[in-house]
Amino acid sequence: MDTRPGFGRTRGVTMKRWKKIVLGVLAALLLAGGTFCVPTVWGTPWFIEHFYMRVFVKFALEHPMLLSSMRLLEPAGITFHNDDLDDFSVEGEERGLALAEDALATLRRYDRAGLDDPLSYDVLEWFLEDQVASQRYAFHSYPVNQLSGFQSALPDFMINTHQLDTAASADDYVTRVSKFGVAFDQTLEGLRYREARGVAPPRFVMTRVLAEMREFIAPAPTEHVLYTHFAEGATALVDAGELDAGARDELLARLASELETTVYPAYTRMIEHYAALEPTASEDDGAWKLPDGAAFYASRLRSFTTTDMSAEEIHALGRSEVSRIQGEMKEILTAQGYDVTDFGGAMQALNKEPRFLYPDTDEGRAKILADYQAILDEIDAGMDEFFSLRPRVGVSVERVPEFKQATAPGAYYNPAPLDGSKPGIFYANLRSVEEIPKFGMRTLAYHEGIPGHHFQITIARELEGVPFFRKVIPFTAYVEGWALYAERVAAEHGFQDDPFDRLGFLSAELFRAVRLVVDTGIHDKRWTRERAIDYMLASTGMPKSDVVAEIERYIVNPGQACAYKIGQLKLLELRARARAALGERFDIRDFHAVVLRSGALPLTLLERVIDEWIAAGGGAPA
Repeated sequence: MDTRPGFGRTRGVTMKRWKKIVLGVLAALLLAGGTFCVPTVWGTPWFIEHFYMRVFVKFALEHPMLLSSMRLLEPAGITFHNDDLDDFSVEGEERGLALAEDALATLRRYDRAGLDDPLSYDVLEWFLEDQVASQRYAFHSYPVNQLSGFQSALPDFMINTHQLDTAASADDYVTRVSKFGVAFDQTLEGLRYREARGVAPPRFVMTRVLAEMREFIAPAPTEHVLYTHFAEGATALVDAGELDAGARDELLARLASELETTVYPAYTRMIEHYAALEPTASEDDGAWKLPDGAAFYASRLRSFTTTDMSAEEIHALGRSEVSRIQGEMKEILTAQGYDVTDFGGAMQALNKEPRFLYPDTDEGRAKILADYQAILDEIDAGMDEFFSLRPRVGVSVERVPEFKQATAPGAYYNPAPLDGSKPGIFYANLRSVEEIPKFGMRTLAYHEGIPGHHFQITIARELEGVPFFRKVIPFTAYVEGWALYAERVAAEHGFQDDPFDRLGFLSAELFRAVRLVVDTGIHDKRWTRERAIDYMLASTGMPKSDVVAEIERYIVNPGQACAYKIGQLKLLELRARARAALGERFDIRDFHAVVLRSGALPLTLLERVIDEWIAAGGGAPA
């Protein structure tokens, strides 16, 4: 029992009892007041809706960090999960795999033909089948990596997800930080488990994360970002009357102690582990080097693209798309007076022109964020003509936290929590103003924000009348394909009429086409990191620092980068099919609504949904 001060009302029960409580509360919330009547926790529920609920509840209880990010329970005053971290151990990962196997077996006991909602059955079956089929490669991963590895994701979670809004949440923050040591030891266990089976990252990954971790623990505890972030939040709670100053000072003292005695030693153990491996680490980069590497990569391509396309087919598609897009870009460049004999060189020179760059100052970076927000506000005001289904919450722009910006992507999106306590956030990486030419900003804002990720992900989370898992289930080809398709929608409807903005749009599409070539090149054709970098530089003209970060991203996350273009091309194909079949009855708003109203889907199921809508004569979806 937790007997810390201030926890009597919400903490005075055992974890076992809380798990029973959360089952009931989750059911009440997610079934809109219905009763979670399950004949047995381990058997086959009478109603498939209860089974859907059970699958989600079991998964959520294994992932307290997910519960915190979603803020599903907080409106009901339930916060037991907010002082805990996920289980990163090998046993924890194996437990999740067993859950998927059990869930798939139970799902198949239901008669699909008799269901009112066969699509939900098909979505979950596809997802679970893929999880089970991928089990043999469950440890073919690099948990500590330069892109979004455990070592940066954990502090990022504390700063950007764990909310400091009550006295209890402040105590929870310090408690979570006190558990970093356990989490790091669990992750180290997983690294050793992988290494014993021939799975270890290439040397450059170790070099990158070693530099990042050493820098992360260089400040004094009271100057560390985990401390200064908390101090600011706790002081705001004092000012709001939620926390007294004495309690804040006590928490700050505890936090400083935990940083010194728990967090820094945990990072040191990880540093020592990789420092010992780095000198003899492999410099081979592709998935082909891993045990059964070719089959592993084929599995990754299927998971991310939700198709059966082979690496060879994807590589050829990429080559074709690169040629097509470059042709259109060369026409624009020539019309603007540029020599395109060296396409990559021409684009590199364009990217460096002072008229397209912001000052390399704090003021310049602040202006970038403000201009991104202005772009989003502008397009948001003009979307009614193209979207009848729109999210209820807004989106704001923030910079990628400085402690992780060196190796983070150029941008990413974090969805709003379900309680609406924060907006969706488009994070822009401001590590280098040279990576942010003005003519590329519109396209990036449309991709990450409106009508891209913010529209699709937030609408999915706000859907009614579907099982909860449909609101949050990830299918990368759909999610990223939609965001890339959204760039095209904006370009088609007058938001990128300036020739340089048009060039920015095409440059972003070219970037995604090049990904098809380099990802399959690295992992199937055994390209070196250097060859992939050279190809992307010559083909896109992107800044070299950006290219290096991207290639290194694909190395640690095989297959993911192929999902974007494949998803976009499928959406464009389906839109053309619907327009041709429906003729004058085709309405772009209805097409977008039918795509978005089902949440993320494998592309095969999305195609079925669109074909059924066409067969029914189109129109606004019910």
